[in-house]
Order: sequence, then C-alpha cells, then structure tokens
Amino acid sequence: MCGHCGCAYHDPSRRVDEARLRAMADTLSHRGPDDGQVVAAGQVGVGFRRLAIIDLEHGGQPIWNEDEDVVLVLNGEIYNHLALRKGLQERGHRFRAGSDAEVVVHLYEERGAAVVAELVGMFSFALLDLRGETPRVLLARDRLGIKPLYYAETRDGLLWASEPKAMLALEETPRRLRPEALLDYLVQGYCGGADAAWEGMRRLPPGHTLEWEPGGSPRIARYWDLPTDALRAPAEGEEILGLLDRVVHDRLMADVPLGAFLSGGIDSTAVVTSMARVADDPVIACSVGFHEKSHDELDVARATAQREGCIHHTEVLAPDPALAVDVLPWFFDEPHADPSTVPTYLVSEVARRHVTVALSGDGGDETFAGYRRYVHDAAENRLRRGIGKPGRAMARAAGSVYPRLAWAPRFLRGRTFLTNVGDDPARAYWRSVTRLDREEAAELLQPDVRRRLADHDPFETFAAHYRRPSVDDPLYRAQYADFHTYLPDQILAKVDRASMAVSLEVRVPLLDHRFCGAFAPLPAAEKVRAGRGKHAFREALRARVPDAVLDGTKRGFDTPLASWIRGPLRGAVDDALSSLPEDWFDRAALRARAAEHAAGQRDHGRLLWSLLVLEHWRRRHGCLGLAA
Repeated sequence: MCGHCGCAYHDPSRRVDEARLRAMADTLSHRGPDDGQVVAAGQVGVGFRRLAIIDLEHGGQPIWNEDEDVVLVLNGEIYNHLALRKGLQERGHRFRAGSDAEVVVHLYEERGAAVVAELVGMFSFALLDLRGETPRVLLARDRLGIKPLYYAETRDGLLWASEPKAMLALEETPRRLRPEALLDYLVQGYCGGADAAWEGMRRLPPGHTLEWEPGGSPRIARYWDLPTDALRAPAEGEEILGLLDRVVHDRLMADVPLGAFLSGGIDSTAVVTSMARVADDPVIACSVGFHEKSHDELDVARATAQREGCIHHTEVLAPDPALAVDVLPWFFDEPHADPSTVPTYLVSEVARRHVTVALSGDGGDETFAGYRRYVHDAAENRLRRGIGKPGRAMARAAGSVYPRLAWAPRFLRGRTFLTNVGDDPARAYWRSVTRLDREEAAELLQPDVRRRLADHDPFETFAAHYRRPSVDDPLYRAQYADFHTYLPDQILAKVDRASMAVSLEVRVPLLDHRFCGAFAPLPAAEKVRAGRGKHAFREALRARVPDAVLDGTKRGFDTPLASWIRGPLRGAVDDALSSLPEDWFDRAALRARAAEHAAGQRDHGRLLWSLLVLEHWRRRHGCLGLAA
C-alpha cells in the first residue's frame, strides 16, 4: 500500500518545485515507509511513498511508459494485472518491471480515461499525460472507495493527495473546518460526501474519475455503480462460494508475508476458510481477544484456525482509550468518532508483526444485509405497508405525544418506533445510522453557527442516494445508500487510516465489485429472513462452516465507551469540553450533557467521545476555526 500526491498549475511558465512535492509526500511516510520519489515535469508533478508488496526490487514508482511521456503513481493493487499484461505485450507494449501498477500506464495509452473499466482491484491513482501541447491529469478512485483520494481546485491549479495532511503541508492551504462538516460530524460521527471536512478540499467519489487540463476546471465522471434498476433472481450456494473463492484467490498475490484477520464472525471466517482452499501454503491468521467476555470471540477463532490448519497468532488486548487523543488524530486528519478505531488500530498493529498484507471480512454486512438495523428496517417496512396510509398517520400522531425516553437505547424507545413507522422510509432508516437528530446536534452549537446552518440537513445527501435506485425495495435502497455513504466514509476510512498507521495493507475480497455487484441486489427475502440478515451467505457457507459460527451471536468490534468516559478519560473529556472553541459551541449545552452523563441520567458517551476526538483532531492539525 502507498500514498501519493501532486499538483498542477494553469500557468505554463510556472514550474512545480520538487521540494514542494517532497514536503507533501513526507506527510504520507506511514503509508509508504520503504521508498519515496517525486517527479516534477514542468507545470505538473507527483510525489509518492511506497510500501513494497509486489516486485520488491524493481516495482518502485512513479512509473513511466516506454516514451516517458505518461507517468503514473498508484495506491493499491490491480488484481488482474497478469491477464492485462499478457494482452498488452501481445499488442506490442514493452514492460520495464513486474509491478501490477505498470499495466495502467500502458492500458491508458490505448483507452485513455476508460482504462478504469478494465481494472479489478482497489486503487486510487494519478496519471500525468505529457504527450500534447499542454499536460493532462487523470485521477481515479476504485469502485467501492477502498482507497482514499482528495483534491482541491485552487486559483493556481489543482492539488491532490491520498490524505488531506499532504495538502495541509502547503502554507496556502486553508486550515479551516467547513461549518457543514461540523454539523455532519455531530449527526453522523464522521464527515462524508463529496466535500471534505477542510475548507476547499473535496473527495473524489468512489467509482469516479477526474480529468483536468490547464485553464479548465475538473471534470468528474462516474464509471461504475451498483445496479439501480432491477433486483436479480435468488442465487444458488455454489454461485456464492464459487465467486467467493475467485475473489479471495485474486487477492493472494504478494511478494511479502500475507495473512488474514480472523474473528469469530461469519465474514472473516468465510474469507479464511476460502483462503485455506485456494492458497498453496497454510493461512497465517491473526486474531485478538478482549478481557471483556461480552466482546471476546477468540475461542471461536481458535476453533476455525485449527480446523483450517492455519498458522494462528493470537493476542488478548486491553484497548487503551488514550490512543484516541495521543496517536490516532494524526492519522485521522478528518474528525472520525467511531471508537472502534482504537481496537482496529491495535489489531492492525498485532497483524503487522507477522504479515505485511492482511485480508479482512469487511463488506459482508453491506452486501448481504447483515447489520441488525437492516432487520429492524425490514420489519418496520412490512408493518408500514400492512397498516397503510391511515395507520401510518396514526403512528405518526402517537409518536408526537409519546414520552421521549431519551435515556433509553434507541430500540427501546417507543417514540422512535412510532415515528419511524409513520415516517418516510428513507428518514426512518436514516435515524438508525445517525448518532444525534439534526435538532439535537444544532442545540449544541452557538446561535450564529446554528443560523448559518439553518438550510443544511445532512439527511439530504443520504436521501439522494437512497432514492436513486428505481426498484421498489426499501432494503436494497438502504443498502445502496450505505454503499455510498457509511461504507466508504466511515468503515473503509477507518480501516484504511488505522491499518496504514502501522504500514499494513488490508485487502477486502467481499468488496470486489464483481462480488457485491452480484449479491447486494438479491431479493430481500434472500438477505433478511426469520429475524436475521445474511441468509443467502449464511446458507451457502453451511457446506464449509460449522453452525456454531453461522448461528452465533453477532458481537461486532465494540468498546466499553461509557466506562471509558466515566473512568480513565473523564479528565480528558472535561479538558476537551472547556477547550472547544466558544464560537463553535454553546458551552452551557455541553456542560449540561456532561453533567447528565456523569450523574447516570442519560448516556451521552458517544457524544462526549465525539467531542473529545474533535478537540484533539483540532489541536493536532492546527485547525484555525470555521470557514467563513
């Protein structure tokens, strides 16, 4: 895995400074500790940091074509590079080394921006085309958003990088938070969508390319999406297992030690079980346990490892919440409030002692509707259809007068249930993926900020994705929206930053576009049945995986957040609440939430954690305030 960056100027007389590129690239050294190079080619240039995975000796970047007028930097892996290479060589292209990334340069010579349609893999890349009178830039991001890519259109031209910190290394880059991102963060726990948290920065969306030429503006184009117009027929178990083995096999290429994360859950077990069938050598499996037995799955993981003949490395962890304030803010250079960043970082650290590449089970819940919220949403939609418009109106009215019970977990709140049943399905599902209602979040802000954000509702971005599919299936609409919001901006951002912090490459076979594109559009009954998700995947795996794993309780990668806030982090939280800018927050509202939590009247653990993370993010990256 790697990191890259670059800049391009409108003015042909202005030359890119190599020192400027190195300053940007050096901020990404954790993504690529093995090597670093820059190329300044007149008014355009790129920088690169390498984590060597394939062709260790000769696979460095940037990579040129034969005529040295097209140059590429790529973060990620192209899993079908051998087949592409064979075809390119037959058509006369000459290769200099064995890198998977080199096929992109030669294929671009034939296909231009359409090169992305040929690639199977996870990637973000920047390509400079110097063949014409003026240079051209092509940026691209993989279909599911596994690898990050940010850019900024400036007065002078274009900047881009794998992480915002590379652009923040330049003095002219504003270090201000967008006010909309502040509200998004409080509501969602992360900053997502096309606009980054930092003023002036944007994310290239998954499955999109960006083309730029001097004197022009970036041209963004979508090149892939999940199906939007029809669901498919039910899938046989053989189809699911066959494609699983194929996408896992594709991810076994490496010239460094390769293994897998293994928990007691279905998805990682499926990946490891498949690896044991298609790999030539015993699988290296890395598992962690926790002292809290309610979160520990180590016994189940050990049984899987023994059954599949794995080389199994295990460790019992005591997650240190101080990581969230001492270490992780540098790597998460946008606010990210998921407390599971801590154990994700720790399990990556454990795995890095044994392997350089690890396969994970991420994506199975989105593809086969494994989250509990999908089950709840399916039940609400059945009830919503059953009671019709009059019943929904009654539920909505009852919800408006039902006691709020804000102290209770959401699934026990009758007000929330009644409101959801009576509400629009998109808005009802949105409540299940947010931390605070918009109104609750706005109450925490200073009145001036609240007024500035009067017309901003984070729900609208989510709703646009939810409503894009034309199929009349609320479950698939929810999955589709998650694939475009929660998955890339929360889950994959977390895994990328936490693993790259320790220079570990994580590959995600269940997010191969062929796999999730084939099975996410299954009929709802093939995903949620008898009060459980993942029905089709679960039943297909019964030929390989014991019932104890398939029918076990889903634990997730949770943390004892409430006890952290009341215990070892209480002083840090108090310090954060008193340090957050007064022109952002209503201090009295923050103190009231903290007092309620300390007294046990309400559980504000997630909110207080969010505020703690926000303050240490602000300090670590020198945020100068809110954008005007």
